[in-house]
Amino acid sequence: MYIPKHFDEPRIEVMQTLMRDYPLATLVTLSADGLNANHIPLHWVEAGETAYGSLHGHIARSNPLWTDYDPKTEVLAVFQSENAYISPSWYASKPQTGKVVPTWNYVAVHAYGKLKIIDDPAWIRRQLETMTDEFEADFPEPWSVADAPADFTERLLTQIVGIEISVTRLQGKWKVSQNQPPENQNSLIEALRKSGQTAMADLVAESAKF
Repeated sequence: MYIPKHFDEPRIEVMQTLMRDYPLATLVTLSADGLNANHIPLHWVEAGETAYGSLHGHIARSNPLWTDYDPKTEVLAVFQSENAYISPSWYASKPQTGKVVPTWNYVAVHAYGKLKIIDDPAWIRRQLETMTDEFEADFPEPWSVADAPADFTERLLTQIVGIEISVTRLQGKWKVSQNQPPENQNSLIEALRKSGQTAMADLVAESAKF
């Protein structure tokens, strides 16, 4: 991923937080026919073989991913959070110089590692329970795997396969207007808030330390 210095986010804990908060990843693997991309919720787990932790998930047994990939080649999981179109009209400097252009702000993390297939019903059940419990935690009446009929769950477990990625390196790109002067950052934050894009406004403000 191309990362200019002012958009680089090297802090591991910040990247791990994004992966935890936005778990739907684009998992890119090398198959016999070339590159393959699947969109899979991946649950970040602190424990693992590396300091970066690991990513756990599952796929349908009918998905050829688990049999058609190169185990010697790294896989890439792409995570993204907020993104927003940035209009030149939102910059305070526009009336002064006119030297502004449209752009797109976004935040992304690339997680690299080796893919491991886990065809173990007990492991898959634990993965489902752990991920579900975390995602359901904020609901008034959280659903759990145990709420479903046991025979129904057991049948479903035979139809999915577990995947684990031991993360070996991370790249973080926070492209949130760090290259703009303070007056443009301020006007942009105001415009984003007025347009209802408060999450991106907060990201710009945080990067600018306002």
